[in-house]
Amino acid sequence: MTLRAALYLSLVFLLAGCVREGGPVDPLSTSEGRNAARDAYVQLGIGHLQQGSTEKAKEPLRKALELDSSNAETYAALAVVYQYEMEPKLADEHYRKAISLSKGDARVLNNYGGFLFEQKRYPEAYAQYMKASEDTLYSERSRVFENLGLTALQLGKRAEAKQFFEKALRLNSQRSISLLQMGLLSFDDKNYVAARSYYAGYSQQARQNPQSLLLGIRLAKVFEDRDQAASLGLQLKRLYPGTPEYQQYLSEQ
Repeated sequence: MTLRAALYLSLVFLLAGCVREGGPVDPLSTSEGRNAARDAYVQLGIGHLQQGSTEKAKEPLRKALELDSSNAETYAALAVVYQYEMEPKLADEHYRKAISLSKGDARVLNNYGGFLFEQKRYPEAYAQYMKASEDTLYSERSRVFENLGLTALQLGKRAEAKQFFEKALRLNSQRSISLLQMGLLSFDDKNYVAARSYYAGYSQQARQNPQSLLLGIRLAKVFEDRDQAASLGLQLKRLYPGTPEYQQYLSEQ
């Protein structure tokens, strides 16, 4: 049984009520019942969203709002729906509502930062990520610092970006984006030993992309590993021939 089907069945059973002495009891007649129904609707909407169906996600989320118009989780889910549907004004509105109702929940702040980054509103994204980073108990705090690093790079704050990536790796040594970015920054600083270490860590965690392949080629040349340079060069040509990184690779031959 899929997660969505299980959530649907639990919702059906919940709304069907339970039979007690004197007849069935409306589960929505109590605050506990309404909250349970609201949560089930939210989870059903999220299930649709995870399967890529934003249109189907809206109906259960609408019903969740009818049951409770002050639930932060519902607004946060709707914000993601509108973000996917490329409705930035609605997404922004719902993110702000969710943040207000959740009193600055780190997860919502981080997601809002991601939306703002996507909209190229980098100073605003930076501010939201900084707020999210203040929650020292947030389970995805390493992701927040990684996002801060990427945003700092867009704002030209290279030194800060490096600190943020280092912090992300202190919290989670397997954050692939931070490993790659530290590899790139270390290479630019001519710290080739550190760059090679970060690149090796990245290669163990994630698939190669144009940036990582070009970095690997450059490191192979620095350490005079011609076979490695040739192998990575062939991968870059075969997998990403139309990228700026491949053009850069050709210009360096």
